[in-house]
Amino acid sequence: MTNFKIKLIAVASLLIVAVMQTSASIKKEKSIKPNFIVIFADDLGYGDIGVYGHPTIKTPNLDRMAFEGQKWTNFYAASSVCSPSRAALLTGRLPIRTGITGVLFPNSNAGLPQSEISVAKVLKDNGYKTAAIGKWHLGHKSPFLPTDHGFDSYYGIPYSNDMNREEEIEGKDWIDGQIILAEKEKYSAYKLPLLRNQQVIEMPVDQRTITQRYTEEAVAKIKTMKDSHFFIYLAHSLPHIPLFRSQKFKHVSKAGIYGDVVEEIDWSVGQILNTLKEEGLDENTLVIFTSDNGPWQTFKTHSGSAGLLQGAKGGTFEGGFRVPAIFSWPGKIKPGVVMQMGTTMDLMPTICDLSGSKLPKDRIYDGFDISNVLLKNGESLREDFFYYRGDQVYAVRKGAYKAHFITRLDMNNIRTSLFVSDPEIEIGKKPTVLETPLLYNLNADPSEKYNIAKEHPEIIAEIRKLLKDHESSINKAIFKKEKELQD
Repeated sequence: MTNFKIKLIAVASLLIVAVMQTSASIKKEKSIKPNFIVIFADDLGYGDIGVYGHPTIKTPNLDRMAFEGQKWTNFYAASSVCSPSRAALLTGRLPIRTGITGVLFPNSNAGLPQSEISVAKVLKDNGYKTAAIGKWHLGHKSPFLPTDHGFDSYYGIPYSNDMNREEEIEGKDWIDGQIILAEKEKYSAYKLPLLRNQQVIEMPVDQRTITQRYTEEAVAKIKTMKDSHFFIYLAHSLPHIPLFRSQKFKHVSKAGIYGDVVEEIDWSVGQILNTLKEEGLDENTLVIFTSDNGPWQTFKTHSGSAGLLQGAKGGTFEGGFRVPAIFSWPGKIKPGVVMQMGTTMDLMPTICDLSGSKLPKDRIYDGFDISNVLLKNGESLREDFFYYRGDQVYAVRKGAYKAHFITRLDMNNIRTSLFVSDPEIEIGKKPTVLETPLLYNLNADPSEKYNIAKEHPEIIAEIRKLLKDHESSINKAIFKKEKELQD
């Protein structure tokens, strides 16, 4: 055999080995499914953490998470109130499609229908271990509980932490004309159950230690599930009023008790990130932090801030819907500030894509896969957003422009803005259908101060057509039927 043939065989052998190694590497990469942790704050405003501009609330863990990962500045909750927002995150669908368009209460017999498929169910079918921790608020009875919707375990409270409040507390419900909604009243004033799976294990739950205990549960789940792929949904019940914090976080914030509560949540985020690193899981875990809606500003210094945005919880101005959103995945996510649009509904299709899970094809989804933005700084597929209040669209965003077709005061009938949208528009307690919609360029005017409707009737016409097309895609007959079945 000639030297040329020997060399040729050697080169061919090396090429075969290289191809085999590359193929094995690709297979190994595909077999390593990432873990997912979604941390969902309650009533946390767009301007309530340091990296989003709060001057007196310290959030070093969230700030670091944002600097090392991605901070999104145009990210939306699907609703500006609790239950619909949670339903949308877990299903990737607008609340009107699931029948959860309003807040559920302890006397409600409704909940997230069994016909809905949650991201937990999809991941569980793909071999993931799943855990829900914290506030659920999608039905407090079976078959609506987390363990009925794809979660292997549940530890938390079934609805908001201000519910089941006794009518009187030692004869003093009000101080200086303001309802007592902080530690001056006892946590026992709220007959609030703590559940382990479907069993009540504490009643009333001691809310002073609730953030700490949620955190301990999350850390324990990371450690017990680390040898499997896992999904943890940690939905904090704070900083929703009433405000409680553990002894360690009393009087630590310059922003008062509200700041204390947020700083304890930031501590919780730090504990989770540290545990992932200690267990060698940080580079294979996508952690997402966001909020269910804007701040409930009725309660003054016991509530948060939407920063430069106007509006608040319950309303359809930006402060009610636009929320902080931070994504962390060391070594995978391209760090930076993302100014493209995203929503909590985008999480389900994104998680399904990254985990290799099959997104059911038998229903309409309102979320988009944003993994291309997270991993490659690509372009988001989202070009529009619909601001629902109940089962009605009040406003629509298309690109940079947002048109308000219906206006109404925010939750509890208050005007939560430092600005006046338009001196000619009266925003009252009841819905007002506007003959000429309000129009804002959110890129130039995120505070919605300068109405440019008169200058751009063509943009209003485009958005009006978009709204008409959207409404035709919503089968209200099915929605009404599903709601009747729940009731």
